[in-house]
Amino acid sequence: MKKEVLLLIFTMLMFAITTNTLAQTSYKSRDEVPAEYKWNFSDIYADWNIWESEFTALSSQLDEVPKFKGTLAKDVKNLIALQKLNEELSKRAYKVYQYVGLQYTVDTKNMDLLSKLQKVQLLFAQFGVKTSWISPELLSIPEETMKKWIAENAELKDFKFELMDMYRLQKHVLSEDKEQLLSYFRQPNGASSDIYDAVSTTDVKFNKVTLSDGKEYEVTHGVYKQILTNNKNQDERKKAFDAMIDVYSKNKNTYAAIYNGVVQSGWASARARNYQTKLDASLERNDIPKDVYLNLINTVKANTKPLQKYLKLRKEILGLDKYYKSDRLVNLTDFSKSYDYEEAKEIVYQAVAPLGEDYQKKLKVAMSNGWLDVYENPGKRSGAFSSGVYGVHPYMMLNYDGTLDYVFTLAHELGHTMHTWYSDENQPFAKHDYTIFVAEVASTFNERLLLDYMLKNSKDPKERITLLTQAINNISGTFFRQTRFADFEYQVYTRAEQGLPINAEVLADIWGQLDKAYFGDVLSDDENHKYVWGRISHFYGMPYYVYQYATCFASSAQIYKNVTEGSKKEKQEALNKYLTLLKSGGNDHPMNQLKKAGVDLSKPETILAVIKQFDMLVDQLAVEIKNLKK
Repeated sequence: MKKEVLLLIFTMLMFAITTNTLAQTSYKSRDEVPAEYKWNFSDIYADWNIWESEFTALSSQLDEVPKFKGTLAKDVKNLIALQKLNEELSKRAYKVYQYVGLQYTVDTKNMDLLSKLQKVQLLFAQFGVKTSWISPELLSIPEETMKKWIAENAELKDFKFELMDMYRLQKHVLSEDKEQLLSYFRQPNGASSDIYDAVSTTDVKFNKVTLSDGKEYEVTHGVYKQILTNNKNQDERKKAFDAMIDVYSKNKNTYAAIYNGVVQSGWASARARNYQTKLDASLERNDIPKDVYLNLINTVKANTKPLQKYLKLRKEILGLDKYYKSDRLVNLTDFSKSYDYEEAKEIVYQAVAPLGEDYQKKLKVAMSNGWLDVYENPGKRSGAFSSGVYGVHPYMMLNYDGTLDYVFTLAHELGHTMHTWYSDENQPFAKHDYTIFVAEVASTFNERLLLDYMLKNSKDPKERITLLTQAINNISGTFFRQTRFADFEYQVYTRAEQGLPINAEVLADIWGQLDKAYFGDVLSDDENHKYVWGRISHFYGMPYYVYQYATCFASSAQIYKNVTEGSKKEKQEALNKYLTLLKSGGNDHPMNQLKKAGVDLSKPETILAVIKQFDMLVDQLAVEIKNLKK
């Protein structure tokens, strides 16, 4: 139960966050958004009265758990009954949380929703307290006895993987009294992350800038992205970038204190469970070798020349004397096509045709019926994500703005949604929840299919250049950038584990050194830009999460290669393996799941293959630019 609830909370809080953009179609209030572009919460509960009833029932049912204390080793029937009760509690918890959490996501200024959300979070904290005895008691049952019970009782079949994996992690499960003590700290340990959300989202005050059109703009995340992408004036791009970073640099000590709180809390929890480092604690639950993480950050940092080559090419194409971070997104041509949302849906639908009719049929359903919240409204969180509600369907959030970038974001989030749907459809609840380590495979695979489709169907040389740039930027942002973030986290947590101080200037120094390692002497930025770490929300809410964007990208690139190269039979076999991965949920450790799908992340060649692919795309872009000039 404890493992499921922790995964539940983690998944629901923020899953699959991608880009921050401003919606081209923006509304003055939530009520103005047409119903067809909003989530349908009635798929979860018909109204708040039913939610209140379910919340009360969940609270009451939770009291049944302690009644099993001291009985599990005596009779297998007690274990079966507890597992069934835990499963029922977790299913209810999904719906009770998401009904509130999703509504708050699109209306963060609604204090009544926040109050209800906090009410649910308090209930989840009780889950931790009232179930803290389960793991120690289960581990009092000899492993051989547990194997025998599972073999002889079909009711335990669905729980086999979780129950047996518990023995692998046995040394990190504490005595009953210590588990209960730690459970009291579960909610306060999340306080730093909550503070960051409040400071950076709810209470944030964005700066304003006046541009050459004479208009004053509040540089929100969306406006920031629009200016950096579309404004041809380098000075104005830099002005917008500086305005955004100033929000964090002028509060650098506050953000550093919040982050230090996150880091120290994570390190304390890791030590309490007998882990040597926070990284070990983050990796071992899913049986990820530490070398996978270290090989990733070391291999990428040693092979940044292609990234620097791309930045130099951009600098040359744009005709710039100096190249700033604020120049990294501006379009290389004057291609500025706006993609109507309905058009974007059709493009993505056609792009995933190689995955088969069943996949396309499901995708069409996922793009309708209240599964998507499409446009920005005041109080809605920035970015995009997909989050599952077991027994209902996944919910996807966008802030669609009509750009090519958001066409790719749509494909990305639909990848997550389809992964969730296939897993829920093919796995029992106990094994439906796939790990974060494989979560970004389906999303980035969809993006690659979209790139292929659009390149094949585009005759406009400027659009082709834009598409290639999109693909290169995807690798830059998903692979290089996230690996750099992972390196940053590793260095920060290592300092904490060595008892060294963590403050704004220490964080700025680490950030600056990584900038130098990745970008060389290409960038010309000022001291203020060393505080960009302040706006990376993953650091505060999802420690040691971002590296998985990079490993998943490498995995999907390998699977794509397997699916598109070789004989017809080999390609079909590779496709079947991929679809099997989507259907696998959490029925095995993720490294094993990926190996079955044809990927071995323990090999450096898998990481280097992405870097080589990036280098080839940069060369292809250079050729397209020359052809355009001709």
